[in-house]
Order: sequence, then structure tokens, then C-alpha cells
Amino acid sequence: MLSEPRSGRLAAWGNALLAGLVAPDDAVLAIVGEDAVHRVEGIPGEAGPVGLTLALGRLRALGVVGLRVALPAPGHPLGLSGPPEFNARAVDAEEAVVCFGAALGLIPEVYEAGPDGDVHAEVLWHCLPVREAPPADVPSLGEAERELAEALRDATEVLTRLDVAGSGPMAEAAIDAYRARAERGREALAPGYPPRAVRVLELAQRVGMLVDVAYESGHGGAVSASEMGARAVALRPVERTARRAQVAAYNAFVEERQRG
Repeated sequence: MLSEPRSGRLAAWGNALLAGLVAPDDAVLAIVGEDAVHRVEGIPGEAGPVGLTLALGRLRALGVVGLRVALPAPGHPLGLSGPPEFNARAVDAEEAVVCFGAALGLIPEVYEAGPDGDVHAEVLWHCLPVREAPPADVPSLGEAERELAEALRDATEVLTRLDVAGSGPMAEAAIDAYRARAERGREALAPGYPPRAVRVLELAQRVGMLVDVAYESGHGGAVSASEMGARAVALRPVERTARRAQVAAYNAFVEERQRG
């Protein structure tokens, strides 16, 4: 949860590009981020993989006017609409982008390349057919914000009682890394997103940070099996809530366009 999903960057900056709010080069630079290169295969009318600029242009020509994010997990097809084949691949990747305006979706496949000491990531997006239907289990921004506040309060109470909420060098390092990312770039979403979406995404990322710290801090003070089980029970719905809120934030651009 601490790292920004590649599907989030593609959807956010792809939406800004499709709306004419950013230049193609700026959008591609933001989408690629620290990766070496992104390419897209399976675009209708293209014989092989193409670059992001051409891919987004082709999608626009095919009728795509917006991009949604899906962040599914086993048993939770968050943001997906089918068919089962697409959903299964998206669950394996733990993320996907679903087009609005054409029945297509994009799933990333990440490769590591380069010699030892200079390894970099290359991403190949697979463009596949999807079912045109409402995405599964995506809340409104208002619902996501309320759920996050409740989840954060409840989880903090339980994790503090079990002494795993945030102590020790690993927790401090994770919090420092989160703060450093926040300072490097305050633009959490691309131009065109409503301020509430930015607020919800930042809160979802903070909640995700808490979940990551709790998972990575070992057993902490949860020395009994029942206490460890209580921690897992507390974290599962919090992690689910944070993922739902992230999807709501990234999808706010398309939802606003739908409303008019």
C-alpha cells in the first residue's frame, strides 16, 4: 500500500491527457516514473507493442474518454467488471486499468532488466477485452472518506493495545520513507481531479502506511496466538478500506465526467 500503483499513475495522467489538460510528453513522463520504459501490446489495429503516447492516442480514437483503476485481491474484485479471464489476470497483477468509452482494459506485467547493480523495471501493459458494466465495490468519495476515518480510528485502538502500531526502527524507516515521498511531490493526482479526491487519496495512503508498518514490525507485543489473530482481524478490513478509497480517488475523474 505504501507504493503508488502503476495503474493509478496511468489512469490519473491518462485522464489528464485525454481531457487535454497536459501535454503527451508530460503525461508519459509522469506515468513511467522511475521505471525504464512502458509499452502496450494488444491495442486494436496494432500488430505489436507500442509506446504509451501512441497507445493512448489509439485508445482515444477507439472512443476511450476516461480511465478507471482496479485494485483487486483474491475474493475481492475491486473495480473490475469482468469477464472472468480479465478478472483473474488482474487479481494476479493486483491492479488494472479499465477504459471508459470502449470495452478494453490494461493489465501491467513488470520485468526486471539490466546488469547487477543497475537493475531497472520495464512494464508491458496487456490490452484486453472487458465487460461493459459498473465496476465492483467502488464507493463514492464521501463514503470512502467516512470509511477511512472509522477504519483508522478502530485499527489504531486495536494495534496500540497490541503494541504493534508504530515503534522501533522498521516503523520509523517506513514513516520516514512515506514523508520523503510526500515532500518530493505534493501533486498526488494529475490536473483535473477534484480536491476531495486528492484528500481521500492522501488519507488512504496514510492508512496504508499504518497497515504496512503493522505487518512489517514482526509480532511486536502480540505474543499470544489470540493477540496475533486479533491483529490480523484488525488489519484485513483496514487494508480493504484503504484500497477501496484509493480506487474511489483515482476514479473520481471519470465519475465527475459521467455526472455531467
